[in-house]
Amino acid sequence: MTARNSVHMRLRVLAAAAVTAGAVAVSACGGGAPGGSGTPSTPAPSQSPSSASPTPTPSAAYKPADSKGKAQNVPVPVMPEAAKAETKEGLEAFAKYWYALLNYAYETGNLEPIRALAAPGSSCAMCEKIFPAVEKWNIEGRWVEGARIEVHALQTKFTQTPAGEYQVAVQSQQRAGTLRNADSTVGQTVQETSMLGDLLIAKFISGAWLVTNVDRLGG
Repeated sequence: MTARNSVHMRLRVLAAAAVTAGAVAVSACGGGAPGGSGTPSTPAPSQSPSSASPTPTPSAAYKPADSKGKAQNVPVPVMPEAAKAETKEGLEAFAKYWYALLNYAYETGNLEPIRALAAPGSSCAMCEKIFPAVEKWNIEGRWVEGARIEVHALQTKFTQTPAGEYQVAVQSQQRAGTLRNADSTVGQTVQETSMLGDLLIAKFISGAWLVTNVDRLGG
C-alpha cells in the first residue's frame, strides 16, 4: 500500500468513528428509549403541593325521637349574643335560651347546661317538679318522644327589685308527647296543654344572667 493510500484509509476510519460518536451523543441527549425516534422528551412538570383545603367531615344529622328510638345528635343550644347584655332585650333573649335548654334536656336527659344557669343559692320551683321527670325518662333505655315546650310570648317591664332581680312573664305551651320504655312501649302520654303562664326571675351577676327562680303562675 502506498503512503497516499494509507493516509486515505486512516481518514475514512476517523470519519466513521466521528459519525458513530455523534450518533451516540444524540441518543444520550434525547433520553429516548431504545428503538425510539430519538426526539427529546418533555420533562414532567414539577408537582407543587396542593393548596386545596381538606374537605370538612360533615357533622352527624340531627334525628328527633320517634317510636323506635331516642333523639340522636341533638345540637346543644347556643346562647345568643343578645342574651349576654343587661338590657330588656337581653333578658328576653336569655329567657328564650333557658327554655331551649329545657327542651334539650327533654331530648337528651342532659340537665347540666340548664343547671349551669342557676344563680348560687337559688331555688327553682318549676325545676324541682320537672327535672326529676326528665332524669327518670332518660335513663335505663327510656326516652321522651315529642312533648316540646314552645314559647309564644315574653314580657318584662325590666324593673329591678330591691333584691336586684328582674321578672319575665312567659307564655308557653307544651306539645303532646310520649314517654317510652326501653322496649319502646308507651310508659306514659303527655297531653298538649293550653297556654301556660310562667314567671322567670333572673339576676345579672358578674356580667351574665342567672336564674333565681321559675314558677308556674296559677299553680
